[in-house]
Amino acid sequence: MIATLQCTVIDCPDPSALARFYSAILGWRVEGDEGDPEWVWLTDPVTRRRIAFQGVQGEYHPPRWPDPGHPQQMHLDFDVDTREDVERAQEEVIALGATFLHDSGGQKSGFRVFADPAGHPFCLCYGQSSAA
Repeated sequence: MIATLQCTVIDCPDPSALARFYSAILGWRVEGDEGDPEWVWLTDPVTRRRIAFQGVQGEYHPPRWPDPGHPQQMHLDFDVDTREDVERAQEEVIALGATFLHDSGGQKSGFRVFADPAGHPFCLCYGQSSAA
């Protein structure tokens, strides 16, 4: 092993707002939004895993899933247990500011794709075994 992963960093126009969006999904703690508004951490209080949000200087160009002319470059997948759970989760992430993009249509397993408020795609996956 050469190194360990410190965090995943997501570019966005408003790091504090996007950190609060994902905090509401994961229940993780937002850190650093008072000191440096251009860099905010989201930390799992149990495992200490982190996602960082970095402010973009200048004009921000969000991905446009699934447009290859504006590729997603990365995305986050979140597990829920069942199709019924994904229905509830979909309502909640849309209420937080997500935009619905696609439903894989699976009855027992599948995924739904959304864009976060900064335009990054993310998926709510259901009926799949988690590697956790």
